[in-house]
Amino acid sequence: MAAVKPVSPLMDAGTNTEAGLSLRFLYYMSLMREVEDRIERKLYRQGKILGGVYVGRGQEAICVGAGLVAEPDDVLFPCHRDLGLYFIRGIGPAEVLAQYMGRVGGLTQGRDGNMHMGDLKRRIVAIISAMAASVPVAAGAAMALKQQRSRNIVFVFFGDGATSRGDWHEGINLAAVQKAPLVLICNNNQYAYSTPTEKQMSCEHVADRAPGYGIPAEMVDGNDAWAVYEATQRAADHARQGLGPYLIECKTFRMTGHSAHDGADYVPKHLWEEWGAKDPIARMENLMLDRGYAAREDLESLQDQIRRQVDEAVAWAEASPYPEPETLARNVYEESR
Repeated sequence: MAAVKPVSPLMDAGTNTEAGLSLRFLYYMSLMREVEDRIERKLYRQGKILGGVYVGRGQEAICVGAGLVAEPDDVLFPCHRDLGLYFIRGIGPAEVLAQYMGRVGGLTQGRDGNMHMGDLKRRIVAIISAMAASVPVAAGAAMALKQQRSRNIVFVFFGDGATSRGDWHEGINLAAVQKAPLVLICNNNQYAYSTPTEKQMSCEHVADRAPGYGIPAEMVDGNDAWAVYEATQRAADHARQGLGPYLIECKTFRMTGHSAHDGADYVPKHLWEEWGAKDPIARMENLMLDRGYAAREDLESLQDQIRRQVDEAVAWAEASPYPEPETLARNVYEESR
């Protein structure tokens, strides 16, 4: 059976206008939130998903704002809180939900039960669990594009904790020396699992690390999709012009524990309230209302449509079978031709 279509009919008109882009930001952020809520708060707790569950609640504006800058043939290296990138590239909620439930309808055809998924046809490279390890791989991909004289570039996403690992620094140094077309996007949600930023680095900002490699950097409000989008445009233009890497630090907050099993008791209670008031979805809705891009009933209709879309996707994923045991070694070992 065919997967549920991922694209909203609301995406068809006016997408290059400010109002149209605002609608796209809201749609993809809301779809990401709804799918991840189903994964973490329902399916995982019902025992239908096993293993680790990591969501990006509260930081959806980063992957969506950046993802809508990327061109179709640009290469994306998501981290585990960037589900919106998959939707922007045309991967539907049904495929993602089947992936998490270990069904053949998922991107790994049941070989994995969580976010270790990619799609090279859509130029998305699968997540590497040690986030910093993606950076040298992304640097290599960017160097390959440069060697091919392509105008395309690479986007790599990671958290603040990744910037304290050696492979992060080695990857950036290589990309900087080679002037590789690489956009580095840090989801600084202020906690590397349970370690607050001030206890894992002595500089005040992740962006402070960039001058040591001779590359530009800027900090943006990671809960403002428009701010992320505009910063990413600047970074992408820099990379496409052959000027090398560009680092964007997106200040945000993880409105959940590190994973579904983490109660996040180490987070001071006042931070939940402070950052809850900065919710990126509510902010985009308020912007659209204030500027007359939509009426309240339009926004309610959009959320209803997304919930129905995800309902259908859950049903499709649950109907997708588990892989047959005899296919276990498929795509693991090289097969003779």
